[in-house]
Amino acid sequence: MSAAAGLPNPVRMPVPAQALAWLARPVPFLMGQAARHGDVFTMTLPQEGPWVVLSHPDAIREVFTGDPSRLLAGEGNEILSPLLGPRSVLLLDGPEHLRERRLLLPPFHGERMQRYGALMREVAEREIARWPTGTAFPLAPRMQAVTLEIILRAVFGLEQGAKLDALRAGLNDLLEFVSTPAAFTVVVSIGAERAVRIPAFRRRLEPVDRLILEEIRSRRGATDLEQREDILSLLLQARDEAGEPMGDDELRDELVTLLVAGHETTATALSWAVERLLRTPGAMERLRDDGPAYVQAVCHETLRLRPVIPLVLRRLTEPMTIAGHDLPAGVKVAPCVTLVHRRADLYPEPHVFRPERFLGVKPGTYTWIPFGGGVRRCLGAAFALFEMQAVLEAIAARTTLRPSSPEPEHTMRRTITFAPDRGASVVLAA
Repeated sequence: MSAAAGLPNPVRMPVPAQALAWLARPVPFLMGQAARHGDVFTMTLPQEGPWVVLSHPDAIREVFTGDPSRLLAGEGNEILSPLLGPRSVLLLDGPEHLRERRLLLPPFHGERMQRYGALMREVAEREIARWPTGTAFPLAPRMQAVTLEIILRAVFGLEQGAKLDALRAGLNDLLEFVSTPAAFTVVVSIGAERAVRIPAFRRRLEPVDRLILEEIRSRRGATDLEQREDILSLLLQARDEAGEPMGDDELRDELVTLLVAGHETTATALSWAVERLLRTPGAMERLRDDGPAYVQAVCHETLRLRPVIPLVLRRLTEPMTIAGHDLPAGVKVAPCVTLVHRRADLYPEPHVFRPERFLGVKPGTYTWIPFGGGVRRCLGAAFALFEMQAVLEAIAARTTLRPSSPEPEHTMRRTITFAPDRGASVVLAA
């Protein structure tokens, strides 16, 4: 009997074919199944079992406002465990998750976050000055360089030097390895528990772990800890409700989570923003001339039309009724970012890039969900949006770009993120 038997609207494809479609052509696969089945359907993947995919705002609200003890999110992120570690806030549930979330919140307080603005502009302007003129180049690696530098310096507070160089090189090597489609396919095929033992992965992970743990231990002894504004120093001073600090291994997992989540996803979103702006007449000029409200609208519309993460997962610990369907314990429900963002009843002409739709309009809690929602909403959402705005403003002010080809770029899977398939290829005018 199929694993999806008894679940709503099972996808009518063999499981290996579903896996291939999900890996190779995820957006057409999701859109096709939604067109066939409507707001709810069930897909099945090897090592995962069935996912009940949801795309109606009411169903998404049921999941995001549901009892977190009945809707576990940490297990849905298990594929990230080889990289992030078992104590990552993304992999925890229940009281442990709430404890980590409270410890991690202070560095992302609005007023404190604003202090990173000068750093963001400095890093962006220095990177832009290195771009070649008159020749096509992919923007995505340049955006990755910007966001990695920003998050490294924001997290560790390191200035230019040997420590920062070593961390940058180690993380680049590690992230390039784990971001390949081949690596993702291996993890999906054999599962996270076995993937963590792959020698090629261990060779790249262990030097990064060593550098991070050395910096944690060194920083614990710093005499100016209370005067520092970097995230590591703030986390070293954080205490839970019992007055306990974070341990070294716990800190390592959370720092790697911040580095990974604050780098790859924001770089991809920035690449999509420029790719869409350059193919929308007048949009780049408006970005340059119309001020912060339009820049913010561009960020919101980019994350609507080209969300970096296509869906989020929750595993039911007991039977629940969601979207009018009785679902058994153990099944995973998947509020689908890609599908809810492309609903014509919410966003007229949903496939058109139109930042104006967000001017003077606050994105809906259950209709605009690029950062997830509920108690699991991304802690770094405000930081990511602030960073996107700072970098886009620098690009608009200091460059004249055009796409290297008139053909729009399509979605390419880069492990769990969805990136432009040609890397947002552009040409910079002299």
